[in-house]
Amino acid sequence: MVKASKFDNAQPAGDRHSQNPPSLEISTSRQFTDWLREQNLSLAFTTYQAGKIFFIGLQPNGKLSIFERTFDRCMGLWISGDTLYLSSLYQIWRFQNALEPGQTYQGYDRLYVPQVSYVTGDLDVHDLIVDKSDKLIFANTLFSCLSTISTTHSFQPLWQPPYITKLAAEDRCHLNGVALRDGEPGFVTSVGQTDITDGWRDRRQDGGCVIDVKTQDIVTEGLSMPHSPRYYRGKLWLLNSGTGQFGYVDLKRGVFEPVTFCPGYLRGCAFYGDYAVVGLSKSRENKTFSGLALDEKLQEQLVEPRCGLMVIDLRSGDIVHWLRIEGVVRELYDVAVLPGVRRPMAIGLKSDEIRRVITIKD
Repeated sequence: MVKASKFDNAQPAGDRHSQNPPSLEISTSRQFTDWLREQNLSLAFTTYQAGKIFFIGLQPNGKLSIFERTFDRCMGLWISGDTLYLSSLYQIWRFQNALEPGQTYQGYDRLYVPQVSYVTGDLDVHDLIVDKSDKLIFANTLFSCLSTISTTHSFQPLWQPPYITKLAAEDRCHLNGVALRDGEPGFVTSVGQTDITDGWRDRRQDGGCVIDVKTQDIVTEGLSMPHSPRYYRGKLWLLNSGTGQFGYVDLKRGVFEPVTFCPGYLRGCAFYGDYAVVGLSKSRENKTFSGLALDEKLQEQLVEPRCGLMVIDLRSGDIVHWLRIEGVVRELYDVAVLPGVRRPMAIGLKSDEIRRVITIKD
């Protein structure tokens, strides 16, 4: 087991001199760092509960590198090449990698610098995707629709489920996930098929569904708080969060096929090669997270809900590696894979680095 206490040497400069830094411990399975090295990748994940984005990579000595930055209620995460998008409490941020291939900064080989912020207001933005025309599209959960950014308004609506009759700031169905298919929005997940304000909470156990964006058809239903739909290798994968199941939807039969049970509330999913990386959260002590099938399954298995990441082998469904988080971080939202990156970091807004890191375009 590999452990890293607190934030090791990866704290933002503005936080290093705190008298009582928050307690955080990250532990991993014995071969987790070997897997990162063999696959030549790094990971990133968000926690809106703690307001952090974390980057997980390897130090030059082969030990785990943990780097974090603070962004209020950060949730949706999209990383592709040199670009990173991150949703926060009332903004969507665009970061850009400032390093050339082979260049490093303070021992890091990827340096994400915030370049643009779109002020959206508190839309409770969940998943983010970028389509083939380079348009940013996001799950606008408060208004129950898919939207894109606007230079003159808070957002521009693009699509809404067939059962939503009006755009209203009422979080009617808790539309939270969007999957990219052939470069366009393909599928969305919704916790309830309801047109009433906050109505999704009454059907948390079995009201969830997946909708085909193009046809408006309900692909499958009867899910429990589904999240993170991802179209990968010709399959529509998703997290049936209320049951703790990672699996895929048989699009011909309209049936969700569970593959792996994970001991936690699932949110966040990314793929690389033959592997899926999923995020787990501990259960929240309120009505929203109580009374789910996940609770019964955990009791049957005599385990407590966990917070962290799990690496699932798609060929067998086995959990082959894991990263576990204890302490101040209890809930995760999104997960991303950074191929070809050994040790990533980002510039935040709470230290003087944002003033000193300057790049010049050729």
